[in-house]
Amino acid sequence: MPIDATQPYDDDNVFARILRGELPSRKVYEDDWALAFHDINPQAPVHLLVIPKGHYVSWDDFTASASDAEIAGFVRAVGHVAREAGLPAPGYRLLANVGGHGHQEVPHLHVHIFGGRQFHAMLVN
Repeated sequence: MPIDATQPYDDDNVFARILRGELPSRKVYEDDWALAFHDINPQAPVHLLVIPKGHYVSWDDFTASASDAEIAGFVRAVGHVAREAGLPAPGYRLLANVGGHGHQEVPHLHVHIFGGRQFHAMLVN
């Protein structure tokens, strides 16, 4: 169910629980700023999620509230994960859903990395 990205951070969301080690994940990368793992419901041959370690509801919240170091560290982590998965040469897609209209389902910023196949052009109606 899409969430309202303007609401306060919910410490009980699934990604917060993964960060605390309360729920398992198939981790592919972790550093001071981010954690990356396989999506449990993959929509492509490669479907990874990258989440910041800070408590940010959405991309909007993150870019308005995070420090420059957090932003740089997170963006670099996304690039690192894509490179480690071998995706730059064939290409890949990044997606960050924000709020109800963007169909964000977890109230913790996350970036999807999709790869491993050709994607259709994105059409916005």
